[in-house]
Amino acid sequence: MILERSRRVGGAEPRRLLRLICPAYPTFNIYSAQARVTTALGPICVATAVHELPGWDVEVIDENNYHYGPREPEGKPDHEAIQRSRQADVVGLYGGLTSTIPRLYEIARLYGRMGVTMIAGGQHFIEDCIDEALDRGIGVIVKGEGELAIVELLPKLIAGEGLSSVAGLAYLDGGRIVHTPDRPLMTDFDLLPIPDFSILRYAKMRLFPVTGVRGCGMDCEFCTVNGRPRFATPQRIMAQFASAHEKHRAKRFFLVDDLFGQNRAEAIELCGLLRDYQADMGANFDITVQIRLDKARDEELLQAMREANIQMLAIGFESPIAAELQAMNKRLDPAEMIELTQMYHRSGFHVHGMFIFGYPLPEGSAFRMSAKERIRHFQRFIRKARIDTLQVLLPVPLPGTKLTRRLRDRGRLLPSQLVGLEYYDGNFPLFEPDDPLTPETMQDAARLIMRRFYRPMQMFNVAMNILAFPAMVFWLYRLRVGWGRWSRRWWRSIYRTGGWFIIRRWTAAFKKDAFLAKLAEAKRHIRSQARTSTEHQEDEADPRQPAR
Repeated sequence: MILERSRRVGGAEPRRLLRLICPAYPTFNIYSAQARVTTALGPICVATAVHELPGWDVEVIDENNYHYGPREPEGKPDHEAIQRSRQADVVGLYGGLTSTIPRLYEIARLYGRMGVTMIAGGQHFIEDCIDEALDRGIGVIVKGEGELAIVELLPKLIAGEGLSSVAGLAYLDGGRIVHTPDRPLMTDFDLLPIPDFSILRYAKMRLFPVTGVRGCGMDCEFCTVNGRPRFATPQRIMAQFASAHEKHRAKRFFLVDDLFGQNRAEAIELCGLLRDYQADMGANFDITVQIRLDKARDEELLQAMREANIQMLAIGFESPIAAELQAMNKRLDPAEMIELTQMYHRSGFHVHGMFIFGYPLPEGSAFRMSAKERIRHFQRFIRKARIDTLQVLLPVPLPGTKLTRRLRDRGRLLPSQLVGLEYYDGNFPLFEPDDPLTPETMQDAARLIMRRFYRPMQMFNVAMNILAFPAMVFWLYRLRVGWGRWSRRWWRSIYRTGGWFIIRRWTAAFKKDAFLAKLAEAKRHIRSQARTSTEHQEDEADPRQPAR
């Protein structure tokens, strides 16, 4: 039901309000601290498109970056109080992260009781997940890109018209699930407005996301981002930086795309635009990008990146073990990975390494390695590559990926109804790993690597770097070199100290959690299913056996 609104001006139709909500992470995790100062870009892009729709107001509430609004006694945002103060006609729920889906359904129940029409979108909603969402009371699922679909959808919802003409939707009609034709992927992003972060309520923004690519042609087995890359123009990407800086005094940016530099000429052009803009505005940005290792050989690109004030490179190493890289469809060699990382360091960049521990190999693989030996491989690689900051996560069988289908087909997935989707954040084991690993040893090993990297002694290093600052005077004849060496050590110590506090807090939360009990139940379930399947196959092989 659409709430009737009374905000009329001179007898005109009432203005409507769309509220988009990013659900909170279920528990503290390694992203929580960063999430308190940034937001997901997808909901901002969709909301900005609605902002230009006549007769509509729009707002975004990110529960992970929620500082000012009303709260329930246990600390969650109080959506009933928010709705009382500013009634939304339609509520959109962002399902970009599978781990937030339980909270998404909790919010859906709240707004459902208040009679508000709900829509949802995001990468989680694919295959059977769409059916589940519709069964949970969500009225419409927007599949794929949402900026154009939402502009067509909202007027029809308000008017009570049929939705069959709107591409890229799923909804219930008389108890039957209807899928409209897929919406063609966008290629001309200049048709869209520049993301407007002023529509984000109750938040503190210090790290601003920027985007310039959709899709990825790397075809990684575990990833939900795929399809032919589609690039925005350098001018459009630059406009996002400029808008955030001029409206919000933004200085820290994260270019969220996986493929910076893949379109080489336009990446260099963008860097030139960033360099000139900062010079004209007297600004000094701090930019993080995600980039492939092989770009370390492109000196012209690296020089342009330095001039643009790109400081941190987030690189998906995934694994230092060749057999695992091959299973992921990663065409990399561990020794070459170390060499390329060192080239990035020599060019003056900080490197954030992203790894996956315990990746399951295809059936029939003869590769076997203990947790202890894997830890040695990881630590040796991290030390040789001189990685500045680190994240080591476990493989996550996200909906719709090739990895999920492979594990499901082999009966290795732990049932999500027993474990819970809230654990789909990379910190928990969600399948039976390759021998000789167990779910417990796999999780313990990944945590151990992180604990040994982020140690409390980093606080001592912070103090030592402060004391070492005067020594820079001896580098006056090469001040840039001296400053670069000192600042690298300083920021590495700061980041690693922060990482130690995050790991410590996560460990404390884990000890209070019921995950291990859920894990034990899920393991018993799939092993029971495996025994039943084996007995059934034996019965089919020997028809003389009596039925069980």
